Amino acid sequence: MSTVNGREELISRVGRAESAQTLFSTLAAQLRTAVPYDAAVWRATDPDTGMMTSPIVAENIDDRSCAVYWQYELFGEKINLFRDLVRAPVPVAALWESTGGELNRSTLYKGFLAPRGVHDELRAVLRVDGRPHGYVSLFRVAGRPPFSAVERRFIEGLATPIARRLRSYAKQRPEHTTEHLTGTGLLLFGTDGSLISANDEARRHLEEMPEGPTAVVGLGIRIPLWVHNTAMRARAIAEERERGTARIRMRSRTGHWLICHASCLREADGRLGVSAVVIERAPVSEVTPLIVQAYELSERELEVTQRVARGLPTGRIAEELHLSPHTVRDHIKAIFAKLNVSSRGELVGKLFTEYYEPPQQPA
Repeated sequence: MSTVNGREELISRVGRAESAQTLFSTLAAQLRTAVPYDAAVWRATDPDTGMMTSPIVAENIDDRSCAVYWQYELFGEKINLFRDLVRAPVPVAALWESTGGELNRSTLYKGFLAPRGVHDELRAVLRVDGRPHGYVSLFRVAGRPPFSAVERRFIEGLATPIARRLRSYAKQRPEHTTEHLTGTGLLLFGTDGSLISANDEARRHLEEMPEGPTAVVGLGIRIPLWVHNTAMRARAIAEERERGTARIRMRSRTGHWLICHASCLREADGRLGVSAVVIERAPVSEVTPLIVQAYELSERELEVTQRVARGLPTGRIAEELHLSPHTVRDHIKAIFAKLNVSSRGELVGKLFTEYYEPPQQPA
């Protein structure tokens, strides 16, 4: 099978995957024939912050190693960082190629890869429209050739189709349940990353998390890697190693949206202290942008949609956007087609109501 045919077959399989977990499992089962590797980690990411979220699928790598690997990404490594690949013209890079074979230039290689017998890493950002929806790391052990430029280009050709499919899963509606998680969960992590305190609401939220690599276990609680990573990212920001915010949106086992954000606290003398992680139901304002992106609305269509949601008539929308009423009507027609709705009420319901099931009020 040719390289092109192999890539097209993978893209076809990706397009049929019903969930992000299934998509990663499909890639894990099929990709090795085109780009052989010995271990891998597939991660979904929040497209706004670039931070890992659920699901995460690891092949031939243990949970502890997944957590340690990300510590190097945040606190030690300088080469092929995911945050740099997000903005790079080509979002795929191999460590051997990037270092010119001088692997010891990499902190990650010296401290993590080499002790585990890994000889090269190929990593890619799965991005579409400039936004990262996933990261992948492929590893090869010593004794096998480094990843080639042909293999790197093969992965590059897959990155956008995979990202587009990952983005589309935001359209999936949550399960209807009689019980809804409420309250604000709070977790405190010590300076060494260990869990030192958690309230009851946090325990309940964590019980509803999907399966995935566990970063730490403390107080009888399993902390998924994507939750613990918010604490690590908050510390990295406080140490001025990272920029931005430590914030992700994620889904529970039943598909309901949660938000997880963290900050690093300071002691009275100014030293960095514990990291506080908050988990709570995501407000509709946090969920709607993901759903809009999943339906692939253009920037102008989004502007029109926002004004439709405010109840503005066509003439007023035209005035605010400096468009003709005819052009606004054309945009609304295109928006209806993309979302498969036939009225403004249906549009608002599909984007702002169906994906956010409010808690049931007591009788």
